[in-house]
Formats: sequence, C-alpha cells, structure tokens
Amino acid sequence: MISCQYSNGNISRLASLTSAFLVISGCAALDPELFSDSRRMAVGAGTPVPVAGETQAVGTTRADAADDPEIWVDPRDPSRGVILGTDKQAGLYVYGFDGAVRAFIPDGRLNNVDLRGGFPTPQGERVLVAASDRGRMGAALYLLNPDTLELTPWGLVPLDLTEPYGLCMGRRAHTGDYVVIVNSTDGQVRQVRVSADTQGRVVTHEERRFGLATQVEGCVVDDARGRLYIGEEARGVWQFDLNAPDEGRLVAEAPSAMLVPDVEGLTLLHDGTESFLIASSQGDSAFAVWRADGPELAYLGRFSPAAANGVDGVTGTDGVAALGGQVGPFPAGLVVMQDDVDAEGEEASTRRARQNYKLVDWREVRRALGF
Repeated sequence: MISCQYSNGNISRLASLTSAFLVISGCAALDPELFSDSRRMAVGAGTPVPVAGETQAVGTTRADAADDPEIWVDPRDPSRGVILGTDKQAGLYVYGFDGAVRAFIPDGRLNNVDLRGGFPTPQGERVLVAASDRGRMGAALYLLNPDTLELTPWGLVPLDLTEPYGLCMGRRAHTGDYVVIVNSTDGQVRQVRVSADTQGRVVTHEERRFGLATQVEGCVVDDARGRLYIGEEARGVWQFDLNAPDEGRLVAEAPSAMLVPDVEGLTLLHDGTESFLIASSQGDSAFAVWRADGPELAYLGRFSPAAANGVDGVTGTDGVAALGGQVGPFPAGLVVMQDDVDAEGEEASTRRARQNYKLVDWREVRRALGF
C-alpha cells in the first residue's frame, strides 16, 4: 500500500490506497473523485429521524461512488415503483423499495439522475430518465417501461461542458415540454429540451446557457411553478425562472445556520397542497427543509437520519430525492439520500468500505420538525 497526502478544498486527508487506484505517475495522478467531499461526520447536526431502510451498497468499494438517487412510483398503482441510484464510477442501479438491486446498467461515470413520467414515444408512454455522464460528456438518456419496470438506454445529449456534473429535469406545466438541466464543476449550466421523433429517436434543442461563479451540482425543478433551484456548493441555493432568462437570486445562503458547505443534493416533495424543498448540508450531515409553495421559501428546520431498525445512520450527505403520497410501503412519502459510509459503528475517521442509499419515512421528518 502507498500513503499519499491529499487536499480537497480546505479538507486534508491521509488515504491508504491499493494499487488498483494507482496510475503510472503514482500518487499525484489519483482521481480526486476517489475521495468524498465530506468530513464523514459521525453524528448529524440536525434533529434525529430514524432510518427506515437502505439499499444494497453500490458495487464500487473503497472509493467515493454512490452519489444521487431518484424515485418513481406508478401513478396507477403506488405500491409499484423503483429507486434509481448512481455509482459514479460504474453506472446506474435500479432498486426495489426493499432496497434490493433489480437491475444495473454499466454505463460508467454517471453522477446525478432525475426523471419525469408520461414521456410520449411511438411505443407508448415511458418514464424519461436522464443522468449526467462525465465519461461521454453529456446527459445519458434512458426509458423506463412503466408496465415492466425495465430500464433501457435510449441516447445521449452531448454538451460542451468542462465536466457534466449536476443534473435535473423538468416538465413545463403549460406546454408539456421535457427539459434537462445539466451543470458543470466550473459553474456553467445548460438547459436542453428533449423529445422523441416519429421513429423514436432523440431530438434535442438547447434553450439557454448561463453560469454561477463557483462549483455547482444539486438542482431541482418545480414544474407547477416554473422554478429552477440550483445549489452553489460553497454559497447556497439559487432560484431561477425555468421558462424565461433571468439572473436568478440567492434564496438560502451558505454557510449559515441552515446550510454548512458543501451544499449538495436538492429535491422537492409535494404533500397534498404543500411543497417542500430539501437540501443536503454536507458539512454537518444534515438536511435543511423549507416550505416552497409560497412566493418565498419558508425555513422549517433541519433533520439528520439516525441509526434505527438495524440500519446505520447517514454521514456525509450527498444526493437526495423525495416523493410525496404513497410510495410503496411508505403511506405518506419517502426521502432517499446517499450515505457516505455504509457500515454500522464506523468512526468518522475511518476510510469508507462501501456506500449506499438510506430510506426515510416522510412522516418521521414531519413529526421531528413539527410541521
């Protein structure tokens, strides 16, 4: 084994790595993505909520691998559905609500994933899935068959970004257009409309491009209100108009009592007439929550998934997804988040062996934060 001293931002780590991670030039050429951005804090700083379950770990071990999840539930039968999760060194997983792996697509360096249902194709409606693809420099597209739950590759949206990193999707309420938003590690953002032609081939049209000053990743679209939220990792959460060019505005600042950098995953949960924005506060293993259905965000508090039901808690939060209403065995909604160290009892200083996704019952979040 070889020990190398690394610095990622202002966090220094001493890592012991097997030769599988070494290249010709040795330590200096190790991929920084093998190291998590987080400090892997042992206990989250938010109000504790119990973990309800977990997925199987991603296949890549001893590396920063699991990143971003997404949830789909069959609107015809909410007991049916899947959880998607990226292994950003290897590809895309499809999990059941029991956490078991249903399928894996070995598509390489996929970072963030999102989806929208009801996508029209010549073969019938499908669920359109998109994932930022750092290997092929674009957004990888997939189609999920709602009848069979089979996920198949569909195409690629090539993008002129330094490194396709964060990704989210939206569907316009007034036109039904499907939009994919991809951002880069240098703060640049691309917004692309996606459709299928009569032969079932991918059709794309770039709608706009803009950027923020520093690294971004997490993003989410509020379809009904036409809002796009983007997380600038060291500064906070921005809000943009999805349907018209604008300069955006900073709606939740970091560092603050709400968010400790890095600001990572963003997701929205719609619970009846209420909507909630959830953001990963990676710096202290917590999740901030706001009401998001009014003209301004209304801060509600922070929670941290804690060990329960024989499952370890969440440390070093990254991607997060949420869905309201019945989601399989969760009667009022589900929140899924990346866990940086999937091992019961590991200390904060212990190098991870594996990563996975944890499942939290939305009712427990509401109960813990009192809303």
